[in-house]
Amino acid sequence: MGMRALFGLLLAAAMTLVAGAARAHPHVWITATSELLYAADGTITGVRHAWTFDDMFSSYAVQGLESKTKGAYTSEELVPLAQTNVESLKEYAYFTFARADGKKERFQEPVDYFLDYKDAVLTLHFTLPLKNPVKPKQLVLEVFDRSFFIDFQMAKDNPVKLVGAPAGCQMKLERPSDGTASAQKLNEQTFMNGENSNFGLMFANKITVDCP
Repeated sequence: MGMRALFGLLLAAAMTLVAGAARAHPHVWITATSELLYAADGTITGVRHAWTFDDMFSSYAVQGLESKTKGAYTSEELVPLAQTNVESLKEYAYFTFARADGKKERFQEPVDYFLDYKDAVLTLHFTLPLKNPVKPKQLVLEVFDRSFFIDFQMAKDNPVKLVGAPAGCQMKLERPSDGTASAQKLNEQTFMNGENSNFGLMFANKITVDCP
């Protein structure tokens, strides 16, 4: 199964569930860290993510992959899988949404991406360059899955870093409230249509950076 589009297949499965057959809840769990990248002139050039998948998803993802050492995988051995993952993420805007002084910003395709495998879990590393580097007074970055098929949680320790930010910039992280119980009351059809089509926003991790 090695080179399958893991994200694409899993998310497609979520969209095709028979209405009422399953309750709306996450199927994949990711623990994330993010770095906001700044150029020497103070412009924001992009964001670097590291996403660690839950052990069940990681186990599924490496099934069928060849490795020199049983139960261990090098970054080199995981290169094709890393490429498949980042290509699949494009359809979902990389689950990363940015606004600079209230204006929506867009990202280029990922660069410097790779997977590592440690303690039986996969971590995907990748950098999203902004299409147009900006120097806003306020940047808001949100990481979430609109369908809540994937549950993103920022790491407890050092979840967000400002790399090369100008002096005086202040960062605030707002973690999502626990709305899992509410989400489970909605069936998949309700969850993906009408007013609830962006229900995943309730579970967004919101990073706000204010600069002088």
